[in-house]
Amino acid sequence: MDKTENHGMRKWLSYLPPTRWLADYHASYLSSDVVAGITLAAYAIPVSLAYATLAGLQPQVGIYGYLLGGLGYALLGSSRQLAVGPTSAISLMIASTVGMMAAGDAELYAQIASLAAFTVAALALISWALRLSVLVKLISDSILVGFKAGAGLTIAMTQLPSLFGVAGGGHNFFERVYLLLGQIGGTNPIVLAVGIAAILAIVAGDRLFPGRPVALAVVCLSIIAATLLGLPAMGVPITGVIPPGLPSFHGPSLRLRDVEGIVPLAGGILLLAYIEGVSAARSFAAKHGYVLDPRQEFLGIGAANFAAAIGQGYPVAGGLSQSAINDKAGARSPLALVFASITLALCLLFLTGLLENLPKAVLAAVVLTAVAGLINFPELMRMWRVSRIDFYAAAIALAAVLLLGILDGILFAALASVVMFLIRASRPHVAFLGRIPGTNEYSDIEGHPENEPLANVIAFRPESNVIYVNADTVLETVLARIEVAKPGELRLVVCDLSASPFLDLAGSEMLQKLHAELAAQKIPLRIVGARRRVRELLRNVKLDEKVGGLERGLTLNDVLKAKGA
Repeated sequence: MDKTENHGMRKWLSYLPPTRWLADYHASYLSSDVVAGITLAAYAIPVSLAYATLAGLQPQVGIYGYLLGGLGYALLGSSRQLAVGPTSAISLMIASTVGMMAAGDAELYAQIASLAAFTVAALALISWALRLSVLVKLISDSILVGFKAGAGLTIAMTQLPSLFGVAGGGHNFFERVYLLLGQIGGTNPIVLAVGIAAILAIVAGDRLFPGRPVALAVVCLSIIAATLLGLPAMGVPITGVIPPGLPSFHGPSLRLRDVEGIVPLAGGILLLAYIEGVSAARSFAAKHGYVLDPRQEFLGIGAANFAAAIGQGYPVAGGLSQSAINDKAGARSPLALVFASITLALCLLFLTGLLENLPKAVLAAVVLTAVAGLINFPELMRMWRVSRIDFYAAAIALAAVLLLGILDGILFAALASVVMFLIRASRPHVAFLGRIPGTNEYSDIEGHPENEPLANVIAFRPESNVIYVNADTVLETVLARIEVAKPGELRLVVCDLSASPFLDLAGSEMLQKLHAELAAQKIPLRIVGARRRVRELLRNVKLDEKVGGLERGLTLNDVLKAKGA
């Protein structure tokens, strides 16, 4: 095999993360991964049952997602602790969108949900090929806080009817609240008691036994209690028979053209899955001292969703809560996901009969306690105190989810994040410089009023890239300062571009306009601090000839000395 073939082989192997982490794997890690896998499976069983029910699918479909999604991610994902499975937000996105597509046909509903997972996998592969890992930066942290709070409230409202034993209904948060209030008089007290007891037990258990599969213990106890007390005969809804056995494997029963709106749904799921998954994975990578590959995560998400889809599951993603369980249990590598899948497979083969009498109110309690962490009102209040613009961004995302739903809410949040970025970029700070007393250095006179003003000179420094969204603002700010100067006294204007690593054509045109305005008043314009690429652009538009050159080492102090200022 020649060097070219060796290089090609190494390149392809680089897309298989196990070739990297297995090289550093020690036998001592195995017991930790086994324990973590079993612990993760114990966490996943009640949560996946609850999330599948939230998605409007058969409960076992949620377990399929954890079983197969984890195997797919272990093969191609770059995180060693990220746990992949159904999530609350994606489950609600499926419930609120697929229901309208299926028009009441349960079989078609399951097929569309599976097709959504296939489509997510395809879009993830396309995103990997196009290097779209910039998606992780599309939604700011403040937007994500608001989105999670809105998602948590929306999901909670879908579960409260099961907690009270009423029908519920509605298409958005406020409609669900209205309908629930109208039905509250029909509350089943036994169902409510079961649900509240489950919530209290999970909350107390999590505080007393952190990192343990408390929800699974509560599920087991509730099944025993329901069986011994005959709760189903008292009108307490239960999950019913869960078919034993592993999922059947085959390709999609539908094609993309058969389902209108499947691509936007999958796109929203991928956006949410990627942002949440990479955010969680990065925190664990930093904790354990290895490098996460954001681009590779597209392949990990794609493989997880493809595996879930061929097992007739629905879209899956990496989540912070299940990953935290995996990490706390001692996961050292993605082998923990493999052992979790083995454990879940054994449960599907031999233990599904034990879940028949599981009260649905307990599943609602599992979801409610799981999503409580999404609603971070203290962080929203901190934003209000520290940064109003971040608070408004979070509030926009929260309101969008409550009004529009999870899918439209995440897309609106992404759009709002981009718009707010452009608004911020369009209003850069323009520093007007003064001499730092006793030195030949210069800084913003607004922030340092002790600086000495420059006699008959205006020196300004745009503190951002100067591009099409902010070039006019910079020009208007500088012209406004020039206008207040005393007529006939202004002898020089200096533009310091040291804080502007990039200029586009609009930025260069702004400087041309400024030069023209000053030339009409016979005031020279000089430019200092320009980076190499900026100098090349300004030379290409012939501005260097108008401003006396663009020497690399020229400083503001040099220009002022030459002018005797």
